[in-house]
Amino acid sequence: MASKGRPYRTFVVEGFEVLVGRGEEDNDRLTFDVAEPHDLWLHVGGDTPGSHVVVRNPGKGEIPKPVVARAAAYAAWYSKARSAKAVEVHYCRASEVSKPRGAAAGLVELARWDDMRVKPAGPEGGEG
Repeated sequence: MASKGRPYRTFVVEGFEVLVGRGEEDNDRLTFDVAEPHDLWLHVGGDTPGSHVVVRNPGKGEIPKPVVARAAAYAAWYSKARSAKAVEVHYCRASEVSKPRGAAAGLVELARWDDMRVKPAGPEGGEG
């Protein structure tokens, strides 16, 4: 589903809205202006450039693992690691993400995170 005029692409996975940043400035807007503190935030690990991904969590409950895994696959797909067989993706609550003073657009620090290895996969039906 295209999200024209927004700083992110929007997909729905098992009823959860998944937002994928389009570029460095858009990643900042998605992470710090759009995401709510209890939303899940994801990004490829290892200082690899890529989109910030946010899974909306309006119920503030546990997001099912298959939804997290699919969002992680999107994070890997929309990154420089797209062609890798498996990619490490970090994820945490959006409230655990901060912007270091003076950091370039798209650069963030995580207070704590978990990670998973996934195969990069785009949304069904191609680009969003």
